[in-house]
Amino acid sequence: MQEIKQLMLHNRAWAAEQIAEDPDYFKRHVSDQKPVFLWIGCSDSRVAPDQFTQAVPGGLFIHRNIANLVQPDDGNLMAVLDYAVGVLKIDQVVVCGHYGCGGIRAALAGRGNGALGEWLDHAHDVYVDHADEIDAMPDQEARVNRFVECNVRDQLLHLAATGPVKAAWSEGRDLKLHGWVYDLRNGLLNGMLEIDRETDLGDVERPERVLV
Repeated sequence: MQEIKQLMLHNRAWAAEQIAEDPDYFKRHVSDQKPVFLWIGCSDSRVAPDQFTQAVPGGLFIHRNIANLVQPDDGNLMAVLDYAVGVLKIDQVVVCGHYGCGGIRAALAGRGNGALGEWLDHAHDVYVDHADEIDAMPDQEARVNRFVECNVRDQLLHLAATGPVKAAWSEGRDLKLHGWVYDLRNGLLNGMLEIDRETDLGDVERPERVLV
């Protein structure tokens, strides 16, 4: 219960601080939002994209799930993508994984139980497709982190195959898909690959290792 009270107190202190610095701070956010990026990331509590990118409120349209997966049967994600690309006309979409991802670690260990296990089956499919490379890593941590990188690549390809993205490209929009990885050890983002309407999706190679 104490933690709940602390959250509420911190919220009020933050709101008061914003108004003290800029009396119109909240008024500007009431009428509309014009985000530049759609961010598809992991639900991990240590990975806060609006914080480590210093994005202003309204700058990022964010969807998060365990292991930053892009699945066409995920109605939540597809609604977000449809609104972001089709209505808000966002032309920069990021799929961002992170090293040490617990979801990826669990998927590497094997299928779990219940809803979580069913969800991680999607990530395990990535492992199956890249098992030769992942298993060749020298230790468990390296295997997890290479799996993270391969997963970002495959989720970016899934994203490129979705209806909203293909529709934007057919309209001639300069929509770009970015595959990034966040490093918990130093707080840095690492770019791995980029896909646009000119990219031959059948020719997208496995990404170069970022974490060596």
